[in-house]
Amino acid sequence: MKKTTLLIACLLFICVFTGRSQNLLGGKFSKDELAKILISHEKWAPFPKITDRAGWARADQGMMKAYVKKAETYLNYEWPSIPATKSLLIERTGDREEYQTISFKKREVLGTLLLAEISENKGRFLDQIIDGVWSICEESFWGVPAHLPKTKELSGLIDVSQPFVELFSAETSTFLAWIDYFLGDQLDAVSPQIRKRIYNETNNRIFQPLMTKHHGFMGANGDGRRPNNWNPWICSNWLNAVLLLEKDDQKRNEAVFKILSVLDQFLNPYPQDGGCDEGPGYWGAAGASLYDNIAMLNLATSDAFSYVYKDEKFRNMGKFIYRAQISPIYFVNFADASPKPGMAADMIYRFGKDIGDPDMMKFGAYYRTSGEGLLGRFHYFREFFALFIQQEYQSAQQGLPLPKESWLPDLQVMMARDKQGSTDGFFVAAKGGNNEESHNHNDIGNFMVYYDGFPLLIDVGSGTYTRKTFSNKRYEIWYNCSDFHNVPTINGKTQLPGPQYKAINVHYKTAKEFSEMSQDIAPSYPAEAGVERWIRNIRLIREKSVMINDVVKLTKAQSVVQHLMTCYPAEVVKPGELTIHYAPENGKKTEFMVSYNPAQFEVSVEKIKMGAMEDKGVIKNWGDNIYRINLKGKNPKKADQFNYRISKR
Repeated sequence: MKKTTLLIACLLFICVFTGRSQNLLGGKFSKDELAKILISHEKWAPFPKITDRAGWARADQGMMKAYVKKAETYLNYEWPSIPATKSLLIERTGDREEYQTISFKKREVLGTLLLAEISENKGRFLDQIIDGVWSICEESFWGVPAHLPKTKELSGLIDVSQPFVELFSAETSTFLAWIDYFLGDQLDAVSPQIRKRIYNETNNRIFQPLMTKHHGFMGANGDGRRPNNWNPWICSNWLNAVLLLEKDDQKRNEAVFKILSVLDQFLNPYPQDGGCDEGPGYWGAAGASLYDNIAMLNLATSDAFSYVYKDEKFRNMGKFIYRAQISPIYFVNFADASPKPGMAADMIYRFGKDIGDPDMMKFGAYYRTSGEGLLGRFHYFREFFALFIQQEYQSAQQGLPLPKESWLPDLQVMMARDKQGSTDGFFVAAKGGNNEESHNHNDIGNFMVYYDGFPLLIDVGSGTYTRKTFSNKRYEIWYNCSDFHNVPTINGKTQLPGPQYKAINVHYKTAKEFSEMSQDIAPSYPAEAGVERWIRNIRLIREKSVMINDVVKLTKAQSVVQHLMTCYPAEVVKPGELTIHYAPENGKKTEFMVSYNPAQFEVSVEKIKMGAMEDKGVIKNWGDNIYRINLKGKNPKKADQFNYRISKR
């Protein structure tokens, strides 16, 4: 008995000490308990039915009119088929955009037409909606060929006898489910075959595969990597569709119960600090999609899942989006994240309100727009929530928290700025972590420096996704490799991908005058690099400069090259001083100096040549202006120390 008590006490201590909330969703209710709290399909009305005109009078009329105006441009839209050769492009040329452009546009048009028909309720858009439903139901694959399993048997074309669920097939089911919910009677008046086909196609392509087959997004992969944004993103659409379309309440309950356990596979291993290793650009489909699930579950259970909003990890997941902000335009963009991601402002405001975070609410309100009838590309169901919060939302206080510093110990990311609540002066972000993170770049020890909210030393981030991006050729793409990040190449060797290539002895220190992160990045390099120790210290000295100090111990010292990436021309003006000609668009031109020991380094600057398909996205983010500064060691030693400083000239 004592041993059992001791074991339980130890387990409780571990849970408290690590702060891990295990099975926060699936562990709350048994399947029978869930069945009792889940509102039946017959009685569930998450938003007013189309005939409830008093209910729709409470929706924002400006947004509704904008949807009607936009939908009028689609009254003569011709629903295209998608030829097999478009699907084959991913294998033949590596291109994924041609297929996706057609597919995504069809769904945007369909979603806009539905909102317009809800607004008018006159049947003016009904025939176009029916044509859109039928066209999409006739597609061989609701997803995109870039997401198909990489097998010789498939090679860019879906096996229609083996449905496979990925992000955009799940998204498609949501569009069809809301059409069924709002327009069911009107569709039946035209032909009962329309709704019948909506259910049958969704059941065959989505519900049955997800209930009977394991999909990779549902748990850790074979290498132990935890699920990424696919998990909550797919689940949010699965949840929408099954709640709306599945009339058999037992099947509906079983699906929701499984969704809860799948979501726990995402949430359980998620860092307690809430840090999204996929970056702010993917947060909208990661932590935010988890919120989407909770919001919809609360609608379906009379708020039985509102307890989640009090969970510390979940709250941190929400706060990440403003903690990772650099300035109104720019966000920290380690890995594949975009430096200028769009903000799903309405959803962020709702998330902030539900977790009781005024800063997040103000942040969301800051990005609000008047609405022009344009749908977000994904997460269609957010539009319905947005329509009913505008009176409050449009008058809500706006503001950017811009924290003076944020330290995410689990993610091993530091973010610090000169002044709380201001973009004036320096901003520095630095990372440790490992090279098996989601959307990984080999970038342990990388950092970025911004000034007055604009980039100075950058993380290039990702470019256009192609066949290479998520293949075994991923690290043939230059911007995924460590020698195109602000980290060294040691004895001719760069960092390698894999969980064993990581930072150790990571520490963070802060005071009024500075914030700094130190870490040993030696384990992120292969043994052939001969690195015993590489202690990197990145320090923001507030309102003065940024200091990089590397203390190293090598088993051989053949060559050391420090790399710095920038989006401005740079030149050596005299030994020991390199000037970066900082000239941000809409910002103030000035000169920045990188000071270094001329006895240690010989410096060169190269402009990166871009012309590959993947480079289009880089040019979109930065222009054709990526420069690499190389500080090559003149006479490296096995035990050495390297220092350089970034400051205004």
